Amino acid sequence: MRGLACVLMFQTHCYDSWLGGDARKSTFFMWSQLGGTLPAPLFLFLAGVSFAFVTDKLRQKGVSADRIAHTTIRRGAEILGLGLLFRLQEFLIAWGWAPWSDLLRVDILNTIGLSMMLMGMVCWIVLRYNSGSRARAALGMTAAVVGMSISLLTPLLWTSWRLRWLPWPIESYVDGVHNLGEPQAWLFPIFPWAAFAFIGLATGFFLLSDGARKRGAATFMLVGAGGVGLIYLARWLDASPHRLYSTYDFWHTSPNFFLIRVGLLLAILAGAYLWCRWGAGQRGFSPLIQLGQTSLLVYWVHIEFVYGRLSIVPKRAVDIRTASFGLFTIFLLMVLLSVLRTRLKGRGAEALAWFYRPVKAS
Repeated sequence: MRGLACVLMFQTHCYDSWLGGDARKSTFFMWSQLGGTLPAPLFLFLAGVSFAFVTDKLRQKGVSADRIAHTTIRRGAEILGLGLLFRLQEFLIAWGWAPWSDLLRVDILNTIGLSMMLMGMVCWIVLRYNSGSRARAALGMTAAVVGMSISLLTPLLWTSWRLRWLPWPIESYVDGVHNLGEPQAWLFPIFPWAAFAFIGLATGFFLLSDGARKRGAATFMLVGAGGVGLIYLARWLDASPHRLYSTYDFWHTSPNFFLIRVGLLLAILAGAYLWCRWGAGQRGFSPLIQLGQTSLLVYWVHIEFVYGRLSIVPKRAVDIRTASFGLFTIFLLMVLLSVLRTRLKGRGAEALAWFYRPVKAS
């Protein structure tokens, strides 16, 4: 699923950066950018699922709630730090024409890191008051409630409940206002994006439950069916004449669009499971699995070759065919980079250990 998120991310960024003229007005470009609404939710959702697995494993080992919180929140802080480092790198590369405010832009890595820290805090609170067989269910239900609450509060925090009294670098983490006076849809504030991480957290704890494990493949079919049900429910709610909010922005803050994307995530989860278990998902070499193992690295590197000064195709200047060739090239380069990363991983430590190994006396 992470590999799929990478591919969707590549195509969204490549076509957005490189297409020019009439190509940007085409139906093809519209569908490409619509596909771009999935990579960020996928990355956040999977961060939540992985977070559930790690938390449950530590809990099963008897690790205290305080220690679990320390471990998971620290990992989230590391991701946040990488996000800030990435912004610094991009600013230095674009030195001379990038505004200094780009250093404080709320990007996807920042939000993943903060979401992990928030999930760590929520899990710590729940585990302080729940233990044994009840803990997993309590964690899952709490995560689902928090996720839906974030989604429901988003339209208000972007409009009538805006925290205007906060300095813009801090407010931007709430509503993505940046320094532009109004919330920006191209940024990744906690509201609504962290909601996907908490839904992933709830899904992870559900998959770890005894009942889900006993049912095996049937569990994932149920998850997929639930996802399809959520999509139809969200469409029905969107068609309803009744509105909860005075300002309704379907594509950016609507809880209905959030439910549609959650439904798609659950359907993709079911499809990925079935493909890997009964299909060709793991027969031989899988580019998607390979990319998924190094998703942070390929995200970090591909940006400069698509949007940066090292762009392999002229920006805003080519047709769909040329941009598609560039996309295929980016895909191959990133798969190659990923393979090199996994094959070289740990080689430096091994070489260092060999260099410093003790010499036996003859």
